[in-house]
Amino acid sequence: MLDVRSHVQLSPASRYHASLAVDDSEIREAQRLRYRVFAGEMGAHLSSALPGHDVDLYDPFCDHLLVRELDSGEVVGTYRILPPEAARRVGSYYSEQEFDLTRLNFMRPRMAELGRSCVHPAHRSGAVIARLWMGLADYMTRYGYEYMVGCASIGMADGGHAAVSVYRQLSERHLAPIEWHVTPRTPLPVESLDDGRTAVLPPLIRGYTRLGAMVCGEPAWDPDFNTADLLMLLPMAQLNRSYARRLIA
Repeated sequence: MLDVRSHVQLSPASRYHASLAVDDSEIREAQRLRYRVFAGEMGAHLSSALPGHDVDLYDPFCDHLLVRELDSGEVVGTYRILPPEAARRVGSYYSEQEFDLTRLNFMRPRMAELGRSCVHPAHRSGAVIARLWMGLADYMTRYGYEYMVGCASIGMADGGHAAVSVYRQLSERHLAPIEWHVTPRTPLPVESLDDGRTAVLPPLIRGYTRLGAMVCGEPAWDPDFNTADLLMLLPMAQLNRSYARRLIA
């Protein structure tokens, strides 16, 4: 059963509000949005027993952050959060399907995992992502977790060249110490795909780095979603507080 937590109450916004799902019906709203984005837009191959929903075995163990448009009441953004105690109950973090996290073992009792982030295509101005980050900052502070970790995905429509470019740019300025590196289980062939181009950082990854997050090594290939995934790590002690204050003010 989901350990339901209280709503994350954030400062008023003109159009959007963020809160944690408090029942199964709200979780279903998030899962429908995820299906629309991941299957409908990205062509992901989702194994779900509930048609039109993205559902997996981790969902019942996670807290689900929702952003609603106030006028319509529609869920237009979501993130799911797997806290460390729930990761122990389910047996692993989701990202362990893609990476060997052995070097991060010492963080596990204080590490929350982020995943399944998506925004409705009609609401991608940046405001929804900002509300999601506000909710995450509140969540981490509220429950005292010290490390935020999660996979950031990059589309592979071009065969992986852009993904490798993003990784190369991140590794120049935002690479984690080698003792925090993880090993991809299905690595992307970085050297053969690096054509020297410069790619625009996806908004989610740009937000991670502005907050102070680091990339923990080379990308993994996720064949179900056809994405290159980078494991991003944010120690809350290294949080860029000036940028965070702009989000949560």
